[in-house]
Amino acid sequence: MVNLPGSGDMMSWKEFRVEQPDLARAGAGLLYHFGVGLAFLGTVRADGGPRLHPVCPLLTEDGLYAFIVPSPKQRDLHRDGRYAMHSFPMEDNEDAFYLSGVCGDVSDPQIRDPLARQFADERSDHAQMPPPGGEQHLFEFRVQTAMLTRTTGQGDAEPRHTIWRSA
Repeated sequence: MVNLPGSGDMMSWKEFRVEQPDLARAGAGLLYHFGVGLAFLGTVRADGGPRLHPVCPLLTEDGLYAFIVPSPKQRDLHRDGRYAMHSFPMEDNEDAFYLSGVCGDVSDPQIRDPLARQFADERSDHAQMPPPGGEQHLFEFRVQTAMLTRTTGQGDAEPRHTIWRSA
């Protein structure tokens, strides 16, 4: 089951990919630039302040997901599903991909189990990791805003931004 509070004007990754295929393809490339999904995840603390942590997003044809370990970040997402996600910095330019929206927990084993295998399989070239256990909660991230930044290198004075917002 997916619980996505207040997600009326949000899109699944699949809907976003269909509506904005070039933006989604470029964003996926940046999220997976290092061979596995890597991003920074911003959440909202209980006091309303921001919290930022690295995460390993998982992209499928249908959705954008992440397993979140027991942590303040996990508690933030259960309490207030608003998020911002930003790709890891590139080595030789300042290209970036940013998403924001609302996420919700996914408990359906027909969704969770294949994603747990995907998580382990994506890392099999780097380290033998078991699939995430039950203490790691799976979240689906729905998209409200996306921004792609393209640059000619470090210090580009004229970065090009493509900004999209869900209607």
